[in-house]
Amino acid sequence: MIDQSTICAISTAAGHGAIAIIRLSGENALTICDTIFQSKGSKVLSEQKANTVHFGNLMDGEEIVDEVLVTVFKAPYSYTGENSAEIACHGAPYIQQRILQVLLKSGARMAHPGEYTQRAFLNGKMDLSQAEAVADLIASSSASAHKVALQQMRGGFSNEIANLRGRLLHFISMIELELDFGEEDVEFADRTQLQALVNEIETMINKLVSSFELGNAIKNGVPVAIVGNTNVGKSTLLNALLKEDKAIVSDIEGTTRDVIEDTINLGGVTFRFIDTAGIRTTLDKIENMGIERTFQKMRQAQIVLLMIDANRPVEMLNESIAKVNETIDREQQKLIVCLNKIDLCKDTEALSKQLIGLHEEDKLMFISAKEQTNTEELATELLKVVNMDTLNEQDVIVTNARHFEALNSALGSIQRVNDGLMNMIPTDFLAQDIRECLHFLGEITGDISTDEVLGNIFKNFCIGK
Repeated sequence: MIDQSTICAISTAAGHGAIAIIRLSGENALTICDTIFQSKGSKVLSEQKANTVHFGNLMDGEEIVDEVLVTVFKAPYSYTGENSAEIACHGAPYIQQRILQVLLKSGARMAHPGEYTQRAFLNGKMDLSQAEAVADLIASSSASAHKVALQQMRGGFSNEIANLRGRLLHFISMIELELDFGEEDVEFADRTQLQALVNEIETMINKLVSSFELGNAIKNGVPVAIVGNTNVGKSTLLNALLKEDKAIVSDIEGTTRDVIEDTINLGGVTFRFIDTAGIRTTLDKIENMGIERTFQKMRQAQIVLLMIDANRPVEMLNESIAKVNETIDREQQKLIVCLNKIDLCKDTEALSKQLIGLHEEDKLMFISAKEQTNTEELATELLKVVNMDTLNEQDVIVTNARHFEALNSALGSIQRVNDGLMNMIPTDFLAQDIRECLHFLGEITGDISTDEVLGNIFKNFCIGK
């Protein structure tokens, strides 16, 4: 059941500011405002038109707390679908807290994290995937993350799922009808049409599942592991890309013993760079632990930047390439080889021809991390790997792990339907697999949900949204 109490919270960022917004939502939101708001023309807010703004004093008894603007929203035409008000006050933290205290004394209660958006979902203003996109939009730290979250919040992903469910629901209703007339051996659902639909849906779900790798990278940052032998310039490159001294740089081998991570926005895409311990044979127990983590991060990265020193023996360089080849998944990961310290190398072209073990799709770049030579070209190459230019406003990208898990389950169900149609299994087994697919698709949009799922989703929202 939907909680009918009136909730309030500060919706703007904490701290000092010119203006702050305090939101109020619930059946009695406007009635409460009437008890504490004194307009210049003695207006009663609950009697005013929706989507209007009113200037006046916010009162605590006979005391003026602040001069404010109150925006009136009336059900069902508000964010939450309830009567709502937004109080714009001066941004001093003291004023914000005083107004909250006045609202609490007047019958409101503090909102829980994400409660405004949860009420919007429960009141049918948006589905569950759109509600989750609200949180992603607030947390977006790059143009790509913003673009995908905005597209999902507008219902792009929801429409895709609704289309799949709607078409399947038609066939399951026909199949259920067949089961009702089982003794009469009638067939209401055309098996040829159902087979074509199942094939189409399986292809579409496969496409959505495959998009998660890109979507997850967009949302959380593309993981880039910088690997190589000791003292080849890994930390220097990290500092050059971040444009700050994040990692300690030293001539002493084994300076970096643990993983150092930081993010940077390049061309609207967030990259998560991981500087790792140099790979070498050592008796140092701590350094060996760092080297093991290097291999772990190498396997987890979407892009591997292999740093090799152009002034070291070519045998050592080829050994580094061989170690990377043994570790990474060539089908899933991109390798960029950075031939570093070209400012000290006499003939980089001749050296590059002696390198073995590189694949045709690997990129070889000549850089000087210390002098920052060709580091901008490296950034451009990183963007090419992600290739955000191929996305458009209509593309549906899965960024949420919960959605990914549900889609994988739906994919398994629809594949069983496909197998069942080809093997002419009984109608009741076919119906069961279709119902499962509908269930998993419904979990994404909230057509099928539980209090536990809702609690896990909205507890991660900020208070005031």
